[in-house]
Amino acid sequence: MARSVRLVPVLLVCCALAGTACGGGVHGTPGGSGIRDPYFPKAGNGGYDVTHYDLRLGYAPDAHRLTGTATLTARATEALSAFNLDLLGLEVGKVTVGGETARWNRAGQELTVRPREDLDEGETFRVTVSYSGVPEAVTDPDGSQEGWLRTTDGALTLGEPVGSMAWFPGNHHPSDKAAYDLTVTVPRGLRAVSNGELRSETTARGRTTFHWHTAEPMASYLATLAIGHYDISRSTAGNGLPVYTAVDPAEKEGSRAVLARLPEVLRWAERRFGPYPFSSTGAIVDRAADIGYALETQNRPVFPGAPDLTLLVHELVHQWYGDSVTPESWRDMWLNEGFATYAEWLWEEEHGGKTAQETFDALYDHGEKTYEDLWSFPPGKPPDAAHLSEAPVYQRGAMVLHKVRQAVGDEAFGDILRGWAAAHRHGNADTADFTAYVEQQAPGKDFDAIWEDWLYGEGKPERP
Repeated sequence: MARSVRLVPVLLVCCALAGTACGGGVHGTPGGSGIRDPYFPKAGNGGYDVTHYDLRLGYAPDAHRLTGTATLTARATEALSAFNLDLLGLEVGKVTVGGETARWNRAGQELTVRPREDLDEGETFRVTVSYSGVPEAVTDPDGSQEGWLRTTDGALTLGEPVGSMAWFPGNHHPSDKAAYDLTVTVPRGLRAVSNGELRSETTARGRTTFHWHTAEPMASYLATLAIGHYDISRSTAGNGLPVYTAVDPAEKEGSRAVLARLPEVLRWAERRFGPYPFSSTGAIVDRAADIGYALETQNRPVFPGAPDLTLLVHELVHQWYGDSVTPESWRDMWLNEGFATYAEWLWEEEHGGKTAQETFDALYDHGEKTYEDLWSFPPGKPPDAAHLSEAPVYQRGAMVLHKVRQAVGDEAFGDILRGWAAAHRHGNADTADFTAYVEQQAPGKDFDAIWEDWLYGEGKPERP
């Protein structure tokens, strides 16, 4: 994602009608207010690519008030007469582009800006948005909560799939990944934990400021911020990788044993899936009563209470599949969850439990007793956004991978797992990319039945 930056001052003015001239000749077109994701059509915005977010936040838990200044460095991917940012709720105070005051307008989650002179294709620009207010929780189509979540002693942000727009403006779609700097100020005594590495921590006048830096590209749904009382542990894994864990004091004892195995899980995962893709690792463990699910937030996954070992394996393996290799759209969710679920099977197989074949057979024979909806839709084609986190995406997604393993053999399958993670490291990929990759790695083998019956087929496939 590294690109040369040529900063050009651009004055933005607001127009009521998209596509009408606001001075000067118009040769660009408005960027889209969404990128037509099949499940979240308003997510993201067309016409530009963000390369860096600089977020400067202050949070007062007692008043539940957030103040923020977000500076985005972006490159126009087409000639633009206007472009949009995603921001839900919160009040916008000022927008500048290239350091000059700009005008803007809002409609729902869309913050629209219009330059006086069009942005040329390939032009790099910086837009700064100052905002404040009471941040919102967002209810997903499946009923779960994301966005800015109040906790017993602070707040926690979870972004999958679109919750990050509740606390900072951006291009909130997994296809646009960027580097991040997050500087957040909170009352003294609280901690603020985020992705990447902690660059500085300073206290003055009763408030503490934390600066976190994430160098590797990150999709916005993987960004997190945890504010509250945490017991902090800093260590290194066997290969020198920094490990930073933040655990709510109420979960400290219950988390101790499993978090101590984090370096062991990482060593196993590197052997199985290739080099760890990021510059640090760790975990955030909050109170189970405050959040309802775990999430593979980049560098340090979030857990609702003390995790068990299987859940730790699942979320850490997401760092390869989902965080480093990120889906091109939400239709490709099984590339996240199928891989992480199959990693659970592999861990159990290699640590004295059931083999992956036994797990597959049990699912095929009577999996609907545990997962009632197991055969309700294929993993590669969920019916709508409300079904993206249901059993077919996870369990049937893992079954697709096991069918590939059966077809190519263990050695070649291991090569595919490592090669796929390497080929799309820090990038995006979709299902068609994966099926093509598998076929390229195993020339002469016919995978049509696997794709047709297990990945895209309706109902329970026949056992061959």
